Formats: sequence, structure tokens, C-alpha cells
Amino acid sequence: MKKKNIMFQGTGSSVGKSILTAGVCRVLKDMGYNVAPFKSQNMALNSFITKDGKEMGRAQVVQAEAARIEPMVEMNPILLKPSSDVGSQVIVMGEVYQNMTATEYHKNKPEFKNIIKEAYDKVAEKYDAIVIEGAGSTAEINLRENDLVNMGMAEMVDSPVVLIGDIDRGGVFASIYGTYMLLEKEEQARMKGFVINKFRGNVKLLEPGIKMLEDKINIPCLGVIPYFTLHIDDEDSVSLGLSYQAKKDIIVGVLRLPHISNFTDFTPFEMDEDVEVKYIKSPLDFKDIDLLIVPGSKNTIEDMVYLNNTGMAKKILEYHKSNRPIIGICGGYQMLGSQIIDTGNNESSVLKTNGLSLFNTSTVISNQKRTVQVKGTIDISFMGEKLKADVKGYEIHMGVTKFNESHQHFVQLQEGHMDGAINQEENVLGTYLHGIFDNDKFRKILLDNIRRQKGIETKDQTLSFEEFKETQYVELGKIIKEHLDVDKILEIMSEF
Repeated sequence: MKKKNIMFQGTGSSVGKSILTAGVCRVLKDMGYNVAPFKSQNMALNSFITKDGKEMGRAQVVQAEAARIEPMVEMNPILLKPSSDVGSQVIVMGEVYQNMTATEYHKNKPEFKNIIKEAYDKVAEKYDAIVIEGAGSTAEINLRENDLVNMGMAEMVDSPVVLIGDIDRGGVFASIYGTYMLLEKEEQARMKGFVINKFRGNVKLLEPGIKMLEDKINIPCLGVIPYFTLHIDDEDSVSLGLSYQAKKDIIVGVLRLPHISNFTDFTPFEMDEDVEVKYIKSPLDFKDIDLLIVPGSKNTIEDMVYLNNTGMAKKILEYHKSNRPIIGICGGYQMLGSQIIDTGNNESSVLKTNGLSLFNTSTVISNQKRTVQVKGTIDISFMGEKLKADVKGYEIHMGVTKFNESHQHFVQLQEGHMDGAINQEENVLGTYLHGIFDNDKFRKILLDNIRRQKGIETKDQTLSFEEFKETQYVELGKIIKEHLDVDKILEIMSEF
């Protein structure tokens, strides 16, 4: 079969490129194609560790799962992890390259071009259809020179392009028309269709506008995708916390840190009908919380300073005094300790800060990152109840945490060392393991303990998290197949 590709670009960020790419991957897979996703450059704090210890963007992992294939770092050769308003940690082929400002990164783009092309070629050797995702807006004309992720990428691999616009934001016709008209003639020639995403209402009312737009830019509308809600991991944190209504029996509170990372850790709670995740943005948001989670952070020291300055650190300690459970994940685990030190400015310009002192620990942020998948066993008491389960997860951290006194560990890892800690009162738990709540048995025991404390009946778990994710991908595939002209997309791929 001839190598085929298609690229989805957007009129802006968060228009639905990632989820539609995942959906197209699932539909093509169901049609018998050996399909894989690709995104040359990702900017996100949600990342994943592959089996060979490489770090890549979570969005391409989701897309690989939708395609029913194992994620490989070549699907996302460059990952930018913002650590400040102007700087990011640059991950190249799954490993830390260096910290760069936006200006520095732009200057270094030419040297990344060959790396991206080699990564794409490796994916293309293994798969016969590649669904490529762009980034942000394709009409960022100030960044067109040395572009590696939108039209520059399409040119590099000679791919046709489909443009996605978000009607939920308003102005979709103008954004699609304006984007198209800002492109050069040769770029316009690559644009083979557009998609209107997140539509609510009667599509018949939209059709006159679609016809007028098609006449103006002379490319067809390939589909109108309805607004939908599925529990599929997001690429970024833009929409966190928008749906909380406090109507469920158990409320899991997650601190909405400025540099929150890997918030996909909490997606598994969404499959429990009596559990709701509430993102805490101020001291006023601690009401009704049954379990408090301090999540991962790309800038642990500055996020700890943020908790102090906003009064949320004080509220966390008050919450602790009420004998309710607290769990810290990765950077959150570091914040639960006594002190965090970064004398090498590896993450922050702030050299050190005191933590919450719920553990007597010191964490030193180093320039070496630990990226590894792990398995282990939990056999502890937490909140007066036994917690015993085999677990797996992955570590992504640059800090090394040392204890200043004897303590109880959280997980005995198969590779031989211990991870995490539990305080003496057995109501505070910390771990470096991302994905810890993906483990069905551990999550069920934890939630059942909370249910018993609240006098709520425990639940029978009939669906695993992996099975739950698959139900979401199945539903996504159905939506895409019904509302997107997949036959036309295949025609474009074959004829371009």
C-alpha cells in the first residue's frame, strides 16, 4: 500500500485537533488501516513514559491508544514543557535537551528539522497511514519562518491539510476564512477541506453559511462535529474545573496549581458514578472535600510559593488537622515535605522554599530526570484501613527526596527500591508514581475506605479503567464516522 498521510491543522489552540486526530485514528483502524498518529512538536505539561523510558506528549499516547498501537517516542519527537511564562524545558526524542526561552527555541528550530523528519520516517516505515496533528493556529504568520509543526511540517512530508474551526467560541466562519486567506498560494493548495467542530443545535441552520464559505475559499466542508463530552485525556489544562457541581457522594479535591502537570492522573475517578473531581483554585474551594490531592508540577518551588501567597497552604494544614486524607503526586509529594531546594536553577529562579512539612523530607531538584515505567506492591494502612494491591505507573521527576527521620514507605518497587511515604498518623501519602489511580484495585480500596467513613455503601467494580477508556474510544469513533466524511478524507489521502 502506498504511504498515505493527512494533517489536521487548526484556526487556533483548543479547537479540537487532538481529539479529532484520535477519532480519525480509531475509524481508520476499524476500517483495516495500519494507522499511527504524529505531532512534530507538542507544548504540554501532560506527558507519558514509554516502555523504553522515553518522555512524550500525552495527546499522542491517547491517539496511539485509539489506534490500538503501542506509543513510541517518534510519534512526538519534540515536547515543550513550560516552566515559566517565557521558558520551557525542551524534550527531544524523549530526553531532556535543555531549558530554552521562546526566542532561543525559535533560533534553534533549523537544527530540529532533521530530527523531526527522521522520526516521521521511522513511523512511516512501520505504519501505512499517518494522521498528523498541527499545533495552535496555522496562520501564525510571525512564526512561519522555520515552522516545524503546521505548514512547514506538511511541506516536509508532502501532506494534504484539513482545517478545523471551533464554532463554540463564535466567529467560526471568519476564523476559517481569515486563516485560509493568510496562507500563501502554495499553502492554500494543500488545504483540501475544513471541519466545523463543537456545534450545538440544528445543522440545517448552519448550511447556508457553510455554502457561502465554500464558495469564497473553494474548498469543501468535510463535516460538522457536534459538541460532545467524553472522558478522554486532554492535552492541556485549559478546561480544568469548569463542570464541578457538588452533587456526588465523594468529592476528590485537586489543587489547581499554576504549573500543574499530568492532571490526567485523575481521569480514572471519572468512571465512578458517585465520585466528582473538584479543582481547587482558592481557599474558599476546600468545602466538601473528602480526599485532597496535591498534583504534579513542572515548577515545584514556584507552585509552593503560590500556595503560601494565596493562603491555600494554610487551608491545606487546616484540612490536615481535620484528619481527612491527603495524597501528593510527584511535585505534590515534594511539597508535602519540609524543604525544596533548586540551587542549580533547574526549574526555577527561586533557590529554595519551605514545604508543608507534613513529611520531614528535603528534596533537591537536580539536572537529571528519572523517566521510567515501574511496577510494585502496596501493603500499608491508610486512614485506619488496609491498602494492599499490586500497582504500576511511571516516574517523571528531576527531584531527589531524602528523609530526615525513619519513615514508612508507600510502594515496594520490583526494581528493588522503595517509593514514597506515609506519615505516622497514616492520613498523608506521597508518591512519585504517575498513573497510580489507573490501578483499579488500589483506587477501589481507597474510595471504599472513604465510602465507609461517610456511611456510604461500597461499590461493585464491574469495569476496569482500561475497559472504561475503550468504551470512550468506541464512542469517539462512532461520532467521527457519523459526522465526518471519512471516505472523502481517504480520497484526499490517495490523490494528493
